[in-house]
Amino acid sequence: MDIKIIFENDEVLVVDKPAGLVVHSDGKTDEPSLTDWVVKNYPSMVDVGEPAQYNGKKIARPGVVHRLDRETSGVIVLAKTQESFENLKKQFQERTTKKIYNAFVYGAIKEEDGSIDRPIGKSKSDFRRWSAQRGARGELREAITDYKVLEKNKDFSYLEVSPKTGRTHQIRVHLKAINYPVVCDKLYAPKRSCELGFGRLALHARSIAFSLINEEKVEVEADLPEDFQKALETLKNG
Repeated sequence: MDIKIIFENDEVLVVDKPAGLVVHSDGKTDEPSLTDWVVKNYPSMVDVGEPAQYNGKKIARPGVVHRLDRETSGVIVLAKTQESFENLKKQFQERTTKKIYNAFVYGAIKEEDGSIDRPIGKSKSDFRRWSAQRGARGELREAITDYKVLEKNKDFSYLEVSPKTGRTHQIRVHLKAINYPVVCDKLYAPKRSCELGFGRLALHARSIAFSLINEEKVEVEADLPEDFQKALETLKNG
């Protein structure tokens, strides 16, 4: 695996996750994961963090404090020590980290910026999906996503997106709820064709800001991947 390290010190390892790579195993399939790379290259991190339970199996998640979907590219922070893990975990729980994503969506969003404040529950039609629309099932959890339009034409918009909460699929669910789903989102916009040259979900974790144990602030950014750069040129050229 060709994993680019963006930032590293004694506490944290920040990498640029390529699209298509899962962060950790789900216990069902035997495929390469980011945590496989971590264990191979940083064996001291093998017991850092908290395992997850999947289908009755305990799945190790060395260093993992937050996740990105398989098809989402970009910046992800890994804890190198248990003390660092607890420090980062607290920041995510208290929402003091700042995450910025870039996304291409179908349609020309009229407003230049906005905030989507809609609780998220389970979809009533598909167990794999979440929903921020009428009829969502189960516990409805608070979710807030801010967005800003960076570029657009009559068919697509290119956004900067800042989730204020950390719900599963939050950005994808919220953008679908306002009728501007993410380009090539095969789960939330299955009837739409992939456009702008994308063969994967058009979502990129651009940057993250957090604090070290000594309260020093760190902000790390992942470059736009090639498919994003090409799509942006295509959008600008109409």
